[in-house]
Amino acid sequence: MDAKRLQRLRTELAQFVDRLLPDNLGNRTRRRWAEVFLRGLLLDGDRKSIQPLAERLQEVDQADQDYEQALQQLVNDSPWEDRPVRDRLAQQVVATVGTGGYVILDDTGFPKQGKHSVGVARQYTGTLGKVANCQVAVTLQYATDREVFMLDAALYLPDAWGQDRERLRAAGVPDNVGYQPKWRLAQARRNGVAGTVLADSAYGDVTEFRQELDQDDWPYCVGISSTLVVVAADQDFGAVPEYRGVGRPPTRPVRVRAGAKATAVQAWAQARASAFRQVTWREGSKGKLASRFAAWRVRPAHRLSAGQEPLAPCWLLVEWPEGEAAPTKYFFSNLPPRTSLRQLVRTAKGRWWIEHSYKELKEELGLDHYEGRRWRGWQHHVTLVLLAYAFLVFRRRIRRGKKGVPT
Repeated sequence: MDAKRLQRLRTELAQFVDRLLPDNLGNRTRRRWAEVFLRGLLLDGDRKSIQPLAERLQEVDQADQDYEQALQQLVNDSPWEDRPVRDRLAQQVVATVGTGGYVILDDTGFPKQGKHSVGVARQYTGTLGKVANCQVAVTLQYATDREVFMLDAALYLPDAWGQDRERLRAAGVPDNVGYQPKWRLAQARRNGVAGTVLADSAYGDVTEFRQELDQDDWPYCVGISSTLVVVAADQDFGAVPEYRGVGRPPTRPVRVRAGAKATAVQAWAQARASAFRQVTWREGSKGKLASRFAAWRVRPAHRLSAGQEPLAPCWLLVEWPEGEAAPTKYFFSNLPPRTSLRQLVRTAKGRWWIEHSYKELKEELGLDHYEGRRWRGWQHHVTLVLLAYAFLVFRRRIRRGKKGVPT
């Protein structure tokens, strides 16, 4: 936003900061510069790294104090904890918009030039659609039908980083932090919110990820690859054989054995092509969004050929757009058996928000503009960007005539 509008919102921004930083990040000097940094993120400008941000703000404020030095201290050196700030943000968001939205787990890349920034490596990022030199952040976003908030982000440390304790220590990474798969980082972000988990196939393909959601009673609708295999939910595998007193008691149904066959979800859907029908899921900027879908109750069976019983029944949702030679998208969901096809589709399509949020977080607020190399600075920069984004979303609620940030 421009300097005049930002000036008009200074009182409102100060109140927002007071609510989110009741401890002043340990002292009032940090709290003051945190608000300054938030103003810098919100102010129009191409780069939101510390130096250009500080220069713009110092010119706007006509101040003599060295903004760059103060903001470098706040972001890179001050020992304030980011976790309580993010937790309070989640609490404020849930108190404002309520529970029952979409909990979107995803990851995004931060392209980098050098090799010394914490977590940077040549790795695949969907942001660029290829392997590139970058950092990757695993994110949690919370969306309703009207808005989306980004509530958390974890810096992914590739295995080459996670196994190199000297390199981690040099970047200021805490001793209890190392390599974790992205799905595990995503699971750890779920504290403080409740809703239906949405994720793409990078997460949905992981059996342990889905099983943990089931165990924790979290509803989900997650993308999967076309090669995952299933059997019908009502397929009869027979009874567990009677124990005859020799060896271990049998535990598997008689037809669950090594070499048993299951069907890839692509072949499953193509064999049932007549089941697909047109479904409209929402109104887009250019009209109604619709495609062809079908859904079945199935049991994931990735270990059936090794003699392991299929998993619990769930939904297999498949999208097959008109004119395409084969289905294009596949989902597993543990929503209740009586869930309608339209509701399944609306849920699966709830991830559209991330395209909007990442664009604004990066292009307008500088989520990926941090130029430091160390762990603490990355965490602080990202945390303050999350607050700036939440402030903008709350402002939009007010403009829509709804209640904004709770007092």
